[in-house]
Amino acid sequence: MGSLEGISEALQNPWQFLLSFFLALLVILIVTKLLCEFAAKARAKAKIRAAQQRREVAMKKMEAAMERLKQQAPEVDPEYILSLSLKELAHQLRQGSLSPDGVLWVYMEKALKVHSEVNCLTDYLEDCEVRVQELKQQPKEKRGLLYGVPVSLKDPYDYKGHDSTCGMAYFLEKPAEEDAVIVKVLKSQGAVPFVKTNIPQTMLSFECSNPIFGQTVHPQNSKKTPGGSSGGEGALLASGGSIVGMGTDTGGSIRIPSAFCGIFGIKFTGFRFSYNGVNSSIKGKKTVTTMAGPMAQDVDSLVLISQVLLSDYMYKLDPTVPPMPFREEVYSSTQPLRIGYVETDGYTQPSPSMIRAVREVSEKLQAAGHKIIPFSVSRIDYAMKKLYVPGIYADGGKTLLEKLCGDDIDPAISSTISLLRLPDFIKCLLSQLLRPTDIRTSESINGLRGVGTPENLWKQHVAAEDYQKEFISNWTAMKLDVLLYPCLCPALDIGSTSKAGECISYMNLFNLLNFPAGVVPVGTVTAQDEEELASYRGYYEDNADKNFKKAIAGSVGLPIAVQCVALPWQEELCLRFMKEVEMVVQEQTRRE
Repeated sequence: MGSLEGISEALQNPWQFLLSFFLALLVILIVTKLLCEFAAKARAKAKIRAAQQRREVAMKKMEAAMERLKQQAPEVDPEYILSLSLKELAHQLRQGSLSPDGVLWVYMEKALKVHSEVNCLTDYLEDCEVRVQELKQQPKEKRGLLYGVPVSLKDPYDYKGHDSTCGMAYFLEKPAEEDAVIVKVLKSQGAVPFVKTNIPQTMLSFECSNPIFGQTVHPQNSKKTPGGSSGGEGALLASGGSIVGMGTDTGGSIRIPSAFCGIFGIKFTGFRFSYNGVNSSIKGKKTVTTMAGPMAQDVDSLVLISQVLLSDYMYKLDPTVPPMPFREEVYSSTQPLRIGYVETDGYTQPSPSMIRAVREVSEKLQAAGHKIIPFSVSRIDYAMKKLYVPGIYADGGKTLLEKLCGDDIDPAISSTISLLRLPDFIKCLLSQLLRPTDIRTSESINGLRGVGTPENLWKQHVAAEDYQKEFISNWTAMKLDVLLYPCLCPALDIGSTSKAGECISYMNLFNLLNFPAGVVPVGTVTAQDEEELASYRGYYEDNADKNFKKAIAGSVGLPIAVQCVALPWQEELCLRFMKEVEMVVQEQTRRE
C-alpha cells in the first residue's frame, strides 16, 4: 500500500514528479554515456596492444625471411645494389644480371636497420617472399617495367589481408579484402611491395606519430619530424631503406616529407591516379582533394612510376580515372619554359632558407634559357580560412570524431580534436575573443565549425571553384607554363607542428586548387640562413609565427627544397619542370 500511496502523492504534485523523473533520466543517460566511453576506450586499448604485438611479430618474420633469401643469394653485393637508381636497378633486374630475391633481401635488411633508428615501418607484407620466387620463373619477354623492384607503401594503401589503419584504433582488425588499384597495377608490372610505413593519427597532421606505432623521427636529427602524413615513407626513402614508395597528399602529405627529408615527390591532379582501395579518416570531401603520388630518389624514378601507373590496366580496373596515358612528348620537350616566380604567399613569411632556395633556383633557370615572370597569389588568407579549413571539416568534425571514439589522441592533433569537440557556440565565442589579438587562430577555430547546412556546402563548393578559376585566369593572362613556388622547409621540431600550423599554407593551396605539384631538393640550410632566422618576425607576429621561428631553429645541414607546379592534368609538364630544376641544381653542384 505504501508504494501506491507514494504514487498517489506524486501525482498530486506533478511538477515535483516530472523534475525527479528527468533528473533520474539525466543521471541514467550520463552514467550510460560514461560506461559506453569506458567500454570504447577499453576496446581501443586492447586493439592497439594487439596491433603492436602483430607489428613485433611481423618485423621478426621480415628478419627471418631476409635471412632465408640471403642464403639463397649470398653472392649479392648490398652496397652496389643500394647505390643503383631505380632506372638502373629495374634495367638490371629485367636483363637478369640481378635477381629479385637478392635485391629484396638487401632492401629488407636496410629497411629493418632504418626502422630500428627512426621507427618508420608499420607492417611487413610477407607474401613478397613468395612473389620473388614466382617472378624468377617468368621469361624475360614477360617481365614488366618494375620486375623485381621492392616498393614501399604508405599505411592507407589497401593490401589484401592487412590493415590500413590511418593511425587509428577504429581501423584496426579490418584487413583489406583486396589490394588497392594502384597496388594491383604496380604488381602487374613486376613490383614487389614489401613494407607499409608510418603516418600521423588521422593523417591530418604534418607530424608523424600515432598511439599505435609511435613517433617516427627525422633520419638526420631525431629532434625533428620527418613530416607528414607520408612521414614514414620520407624517412625510409631518405635513408635508403626503399627505392620508391607511394604516398597520399591532402595538404602537403607527400611534399612536406619529401622536402623535410631531402627526396623527390609529386602529387597528381585528383583522380588521375585511381584512389580505389586507399583508406582515409575523412571521405567525401570535395573542396579539398586528396591525391596519390610517388616518392623517390630522383625525377627519373617518379617518371617511371608514372609511366607504369598511367596505363590501360589502371583504367580497366577503375574506369572513373581518365584514360590518359603518360605523354612522353610533353615530358621530353626542350622548349624554354615561361616560369611564374613566387617568393612568398603573403600569408606566412618564408624562412630564410625557403627564400634563398627559390631565388637561387630561379637564377639558375634563367641562366639555362627559361623566362622567369614574377607572379603573386591573390586572397591567400581567404583561401586558407574560408575554403581550405572548412573544406576539411565541413561537417564540423563529426565524421572524424565518430572514428576517434575511445581512441587515445596523439599530442600532434590533440588541440584540433579538443576544439572540434566543443559546442559550436563555444567555438564562436572563442573565435570572437581571439579576433583582436590572433586573427589567424580566430579564423581557424571558426572554420572548425564547418559549413552547417547542405545549402552552405554547395555555396562553398562554388566559392572554391570560383577561386580556382580566378587563379587560373591570372596564370593564363601571364601565359605561364609552370610555377616555381616556395616549399615549406626545413624540418620542424617534433611536437611543434600544431603550434606553427599556419606555415602549411605553402602546401595546402594546391590541394584546394587541385593542381599537380612536385618537390625537388635543392640544397641544405646554411649557417647564414640560421643567422638570418634570428631577425625573423613573421607577417602577423602572432603565436604561429613565433612558434614557426622556434621550430625550424637548429637546422643547419638539413634539406631545403622548392615546389614545381603545373595546371590540372599537366603532370608530364610538372615532371619536366622538376627535371629542369634537378639538372640546374646538379650542374651547380658539379661546379662546386
